[in-house]
Amino acid sequence: MPGKTDLTTSQSSTPEVDRFLREVGQLAPRPAGTRGRLLFTMDATASREPTWDLASSLQGEMFVAAAESGGLDIRLAFYRGFDELKASRWTADARELARLMGAVRCLAGRTQIGRLLRFAADERRDSRIDAMVLVGDCCEEDVDAVGHEAGKLGLLGLPVFVFQEGEDRVASRLFPQIAKLTRGAYCKFDRSSPGELKRLLGAVAAYAAGGRAALLKYGKEQGGAAALLTSQMK
Repeated sequence: MPGKTDLTTSQSSTPEVDRFLREVGQLAPRPAGTRGRLLFTMDATASREPTWDLASSLQGEMFVAAAESGGLDIRLAFYRGFDELKASRWTADARELARLMGAVRCLAGRTQIGRLLRFAADERRDSRIDAMVLVGDCCEEDVDAVGHEAGKLGLLGLPVFVFQEGEDRVASRLFPQIAKLTRGAYCKFDRSSPGELKRLLGAVAAYAAGGRAALLKYGKEQGGAAALLTSQMK
C-alpha cells in the first residue's frame, strides 16, 4: 500500500476540485461504527487504457484515506468490449485491488453507463453500499435513459461521484446530472496531473469510510484543495 504524499506543493488547487470537494462535504454523515463500502466503477473501453493504468497506480490512496476512519471495502466494476460488464469480489486490500485492475485489458466497445447504474442499484438493494465512483470520458447512450437510472439510485440513497476526463459534449452534460440526481458530486480531471485524481479518490474514500468528519481530517492532512474545503466547512 502506498504511503501518504504531501500534495500541498506539487499540485495547486483548481475551482473544479474545490467545488467537488465542497459538494462531498455537504453530504449527510454516515452512521458511526460501520465499515465503509465503495463501488469503484470505470469505463474499460479501448480509449480508456491510459486512465485505467493511472487509476490502478493511485487506487491505494482510497485505502490510505479510509484507514483511520473504520476502513473501507471496495468492489471494482467495469464495462468493455461487446456487451461485457464484470465485477470483482469485495476487497479491503490495496494490493489485491491493484492486482485485479492490472489483470484487466481494455477492449473497444460502446459505453454501458446505464447498465452500470442498474448494477449499482441491484447492489444497493442486496447489500449496503455507501458510495459509488464512476470514471469515464464519454457517453454513447440515450442520455434520458441513463438519467432515469441515475434517478433510481437517488431514490435508493446512493451518491455517485463522477470523474470525467476530456471534453466530450454529451458526457459534459450528462455526468453532472448523474451526480445531481444521486446527490453525489462531479469533477473533471486531467491525467497529466495524477495528484489531482489521487486527491479526489481519497476524498470520496474518506467520506465513504467515516462521513464528513473523516473528510475534514483528510483535508487537514493533505492540504491543497482538500485544506481549502476544510476552511469552507467550518
